[in-house]
Amino acid sequence: MNNVVLMGRLTRDPELRYVQTGGNTAVARFSLAVDKNLSREKRQEMESKGQPTADFINVTAWGKLGETVAKYSGKGLRLLVNGRIQTGSYEKDGERRYTTEVVAQSVEIIDWKDSNNNGSFNNSNSQASSADNYQAPIDDDFEYSADFDPTEDERIPF
Repeated sequence: MNNVVLMGRLTRDPELRYVQTGGNTAVARFSLAVDKNLSREKRQEMESKGQPTADFINVTAWGKLGETVAKYSGKGLRLLVNGRIQTGSYEKDGERRYTTEVVAQSVEIIDWKDSNNNGSFNNSNSQASSADNYQAPIDDDFEYSADFDPTEDERIPF
């Protein structure tokens, strides 16, 4: 079974492109900063050494799912991604390079650009609109201090 669930903050706005494979298909690429859930002492130790306290995971969302993510989310906002790991390789300058990414099957936008919307979207074969895929937001088990601002947190590169 190949299943991945991630919750993290977008390190930059999703990059939306259209590819010409059997039509004009949307693909959104983005990176999530996922907290490592370190103890307070270990976090302080890593921060003092300038080491990252988050993992940075590349994610790809195809079709309507990709369009929705690009339209309603942006840098610093939290997403919950359910998907699968995909690996690949390519050759550059005679050297073999390997890639790993998560291909999103569903995405729940926890923080929205437009605060009037809430919900989740999934990558199904049907032509679903945001209203068709509405779900109540998940309970937020993550606790941030009242003064937390992801744009000023040195651990997250944005």
